Amino acid sequence: MKFYIIIPAHNEEDYIGKTLESLVKQTLLPKKIVVVNDNSTDSTQAIVENYTSMYPWISVLNSKSSDAHLPGAKIIHAFNKGFTQLDEDFDIICKFDADLIFPDNYLEEIASHFKANDKLGMASGFCYIEKNNNWVLENLTNKDHIRGALKTYRKDCFKQIGQLKPSMGWDTVDELLAKYHGWEILTDESLHVKHLKPTGKSYNKASKYLQGEAMYKMRYGFWITLISALKLAYKKGSFKLFKNYMSGYFRAKSNKIEFLVSENEGKFIRDLRWEGILDKIKS
Repeated sequence: MKFYIIIPAHNEEDYIGKTLESLVKQTLLPKKIVVVNDNSTDSTQAIVENYTSMYPWISVLNSKSSDAHLPGAKIIHAFNKGFTQLDEDFDIICKFDADLIFPDNYLEEIASHFKANDKLGMASGFCYIEKNNNWVLENLTNKDHIRGALKTYRKDCFKQIGQLKPSMGWDTVDELLAKYHGWEILTDESLHVKHLKPTGKSYNKASKYLQGEAMYKMRYGFWITLISALKLAYKKGSFKLFKNYMSGYFRAKSNKIEFLVSENEGKFIRDLRWEGILDKIKS
């Protein structure tokens, strides 16, 4: 299977070399890697160019944007710029973060999953972070969810969901839309990916309301947003975050921000969410 990989990178000099090194050592090598150097002011570009000089299938695209670490729109805009540099000769498209270390067999194992199931639309391993000199599962990980840091899509699925949405919540809506179109999603617990910079570490303070806004834009409705906000705030250990999420939801509703999904897709998403909530209550 032909893998194309896009890596948005903003000031990742401490990590990008390790990410690329793990990818050039894969037992199944990707056909192309595009690193989108998104307004970096450090040595990210020089580090990537060192790899482009050694591996002709790695390239760098320099892009100008805000230097703020805002989740969602910024990173997907960078991804989309990278995607415009690629042709259509791929089977699998990947959006990877610039702070990951992949096991050597990662792409080979992911490919085996796609080969084994024609209805598999998305697949991934799990992110692990370092705590007290041990690598532990990142606490935001839900075993039914593929983290935004390491997204991998079958081409047909990627196209059917309308590619990636430049908004906070893109890494949830992509899975929900994949399910809406009948695709399956798989997470492989045996594939441990080292996440060198925990999620949200560099996010700008202005991003605190975006999670609630995303829930509105996915047409969750009040009650599912309330439950989801409580759950996420509990995982992060902060009641203040719960208030921020709900404020973001009501701000978006008041401003009538444009939805990310259609009415039919929204109904499917709400039904799916309620089904998951009720299953957890019963268990």
